[in-house]
Amino acid sequence: MGAVREKMVVKWRMEGEAASHSRTDIRIRGLTTQIDEPVERGGTNQGLTPTETLVAALVGCTNVISHKIAKKNGIELAHMHIHADVEFDRRGVTLTEDVAVPFPAITLNIDVGTNASAEQMHRLQAELAMFCPLAKLIRASGTVLNEVWHITPATPEA
Repeated sequence: MGAVREKMVVKWRMEGEAASHSRTDIRIRGLTTQIDEPVERGGTNQGLTPTETLVAALVGCTNVISHKIAKKNGIELAHMHIHADVEFDRRGVTLTEDVAVPFPAITLNIDVGTNASAEQMHRLQAELAMFCPLAKLIRASGTVLNEVWHITPATPEA
């Protein structure tokens, strides 16, 4: 018997129900989440805004793909913390004018603890740029996406 091959291109469906003018209930894979606006913009603050959701997805993708790459290359990441500094041009969402690049720049500060060599970490960083679909999409939109890595030696657990 041959090995089962995983499909490389898949289709999936996500549903969004407009619960109000500002809140959308999202359903996929039996999960439900909300996308909403803060109270000061007429929302109920029950979830991230659409633009925050995009950046949160980028942070999550950076985590997942980095760990997959690390595992593939025998790198142990003792910890990882990612924070995003975002430049967002709100003229489009305020209906003031069309904005070609709504996010001029996003900087991901990626703090990791590892005992990997500099060469191993350079490889991880290069592969992250190759394989993170959200980073690729965001870069292709014209956004300057910077990944600033802060690497510290991993400390043994007590």
